[in-house]
Amino acid sequence: MRDFPPNKKIIIFDGVCNLCNSAVQFIIKNDKKDIFRFVALQSELAKEICNYIGVDQNKIDSIILYNPGVAYYYKSSAAIEIAEELGGLYSLVSIFKIFPEKLRNYIYDYIAKNRYKWYGKKESCMITTPELKTKFL
Repeated sequence: MRDFPPNKKIIIFDGVCNLCNSAVQFIIKNDKKDIFRFVALQSELAKEICNYIGVDQNKIDSIILYNPGVAYYYKSSAAIEIAEELGGLYSLVSIFKIFPEKLRNYIYDYIAKNRYKWYGKKESCMITTPELKTKFL
């Protein structure tokens, strides 16, 4: 496995999903501690990471939060962990941990299943601006 920037958590997201791209833009805007780096699910690096952590990339239609050498989270757990890292009012999302993960993921899966229908899909992954290039691996 390749070396990643130290003390950074990696968010693997669907690069052609409009909802996912909006979420990435939101996270970048609110990542005041510069914790996150981003990788499109469709990239070779995402394939490497998924193989390394033992996740079948062909069956993933969700966000993955990978903390190199520590842990990984997906679906609702990833969303909650990301919100907690953003801090402030966003950390209140952690209250959803009181619900069983199975229930949280049922709701997450429903949204994921309909995301292209509701929010649309891009023909290709997002093009980053020079200012944001350092946020993407």
